[in-house]
Amino acid sequence: MIQVLVTRNEQSHIIDFELSGHAESGPYGHDLVCAAVSAVSFGAVNAVIELCEFEPVIEQEGEGGYLRVELPDSLSPNMLEKAQVLLEGMMISLETIERDYGQYITIVEP
Repeated sequence: MIQVLVTRNEQSHIIDFELSGHAESGPYGHDLVCAAVSAVSFGAVNAVIELCEFEPVIEQEGEGGYLRVELPDSLSPNMLEKAQVLLEGMMISLETIERDYGQYITIVEP
């Protein structure tokens, strides 16, 4: 199962997220849930880098199965708001995947 852990600050801004595990909803290379989660998360991170013009802290391990992204503390309010729109869009997409394929993905926001 893929676990998505999202951390928000006091203003409810996403300050980091972590994806770990494997969906195992199909054979390796044909796992549609894994492909969807990867496309949504990597697309959002690439959009943040390109459109907000900063590099978040990115950690990846092995051949997939782990991604952690953290926004820098030094972002201007304008850049933070731009990044939030993109990351909230990512969350809506991940929540849609969770709604339809909840046996393969879970989202946790402590």
